[in-house]
Amino acid sequence: MQNRQEQISQVVVTAGQMRDIEKRIFAAGMPVVALMEKVAGLIACRIPEIPPTPLQKAYHLPSNTPFLRGSRVGILVGPGHNGGDALVVARELHFQGYEVGIYSPFSKLKELTSQHLQYAQSLGIPIYQTIEQLPNSDLLIDGLFGLGLERNLTDPIASAINQLNELSIPIYSIDLPSGLHTDTGVVLGTAIRATHTFCLGLWKLAFLQDQALEYLGKAELIDFDIPLADVEAVLKDAPRIKRITPATALATLPLPRPAVTHKYKEGHLLLICGSRRYAGGAILTGLGARASGVGMLSIAVPESLKSLLVSHLPEALIVGCPETETGAIAQLQLAEKTDLSSFNAIACGPGLTRDATPIVQEVIKSDRPLLLDADGLNILAQMGTIATLKKRQAVTVLTPHTGEFERLFPDVTDAKHDRVKAVQEAAAQSGAVVLLKGARTAIANPEGVVWIVSETTPALARGGSGDVLTGLLGGLLAQAATKQIPVEDIVATAAWWHSQAGIIAAQERTELGVDAFTLTQFLMKVLSI
Repeated sequence: MQNRQEQISQVVVTAGQMRDIEKRIFAAGMPVVALMEKVAGLIACRIPEIPPTPLQKAYHLPSNTPFLRGSRVGILVGPGHNGGDALVVARELHFQGYEVGIYSPFSKLKELTSQHLQYAQSLGIPIYQTIEQLPNSDLLIDGLFGLGLERNLTDPIASAINQLNELSIPIYSIDLPSGLHTDTGVVLGTAIRATHTFCLGLWKLAFLQDQALEYLGKAELIDFDIPLADVEAVLKDAPRIKRITPATALATLPLPRPAVTHKYKEGHLLLICGSRRYAGGAILTGLGARASGVGMLSIAVPESLKSLLVSHLPEALIVGCPETETGAIAQLQLAEKTDLSSFNAIACGPGLTRDATPIVQEVIKSDRPLLLDADGLNILAQMGTIATLKKRQAVTVLTPHTGEFERLFPDVTDAKHDRVKAVQEAAAQSGAVVLLKGARTAIANPEGVVWIVSETTPALARGGSGDVLTGLLGGLLAQAATKQIPVEDIVATAAWWHSQAGIIAAQERTELGVDAFTLTQFLMKVLSI
């Protein structure tokens, strides 16, 4: 059974859901002032512990603490309780010996925030109404706007934020960088570009939207002990949005294996991939499948690629198929007494080219779990038969990048604006599990449940890395079919595993040094850490 901390770390909420959870906490008797003190106290304790960023290192600060007592800290105070949190942080840092100055440009504040401002003034902390008056600082704490901002910011606040973003100093935001929409992560006119963000209580949806990433900096959850009962009471009837955590991903893997087993009990995957033009796609997909630990691996490729695939994957059964004049698979020609129902899962698409349309049509008619990627998706979009996937007897998994997604689902929400809503609509429309690749890969099932990979690296923005994911996921799907593991969990686990391999490889080789072949060599390192 998961512990509380693990469960809390998975939960993702909208602004409305977070408000409802807080209402329950306050209705149960928790004073607003007590919660503000607790949250801000946790933040004030964390600030001296945060490792220095490269920007902070430029100040020649000691490696064990980013800011010495006596450092100058500017506090940006908004009119609501986010501003109140910032003022409590200001007070605590003042008591710790930091030189604190407060920027408070609003004439009307919530009562509690106003009281904290009055007390800060009584302590002799200087308060400034314009950003020009705020003295130069070593660090800024952003408490201008938090949960639920929906209108575009205007001057003078917008101009002040733009000025602050031009400064070469770290900015720590409370709950969310001011100016971001809590749910979509859209920039409302302008927004603080934080170097570190303290997300309060539960993860907000914006933290998992691609367009917000350049504003969030390093994000961390400040857990202030929200009762799980309150979370469940609010979320019980809503489709869940979950962060994939290492604990949940690793628990989903088909490990440990039983002491007595054999290769056919560990899944048999059929990969259908490659063409004369894109031979590398078949190799990379096969190497990804190898890393999955699948018991048996068969790879169908054009006959002209058979010897090449054998040289790279000698343990796999390579099936050479008749090919078209352009070097694509013309028809599947499996071994005698073997048909598509012989496999536990099928993965189809990388490097096929659109000349392999009959092959995609054939596998869609099969009764096996099916993963479509790359040209498999392009052919599907060209066929215009997304809705027919619902008639399949087995699960379908689609793994598009944004361009492929738009071709497949032209009438759903713009994935660039709200990828979570877009992937939910796509899964409902197709009846498939849809994995939308991106800086924050999002996975949805037809019931609207969403899993999000919250950590990744731009090192994966390389040709071929998606082929590796197809093989890895295909191998896990084949194993899941023999072990009754939920398909959605397996898809989420494969996406997490793939991202972690990229992160580890980038740490060793930099973001420029992670080509797709190298990525395959780091997949097993994820499980050995």
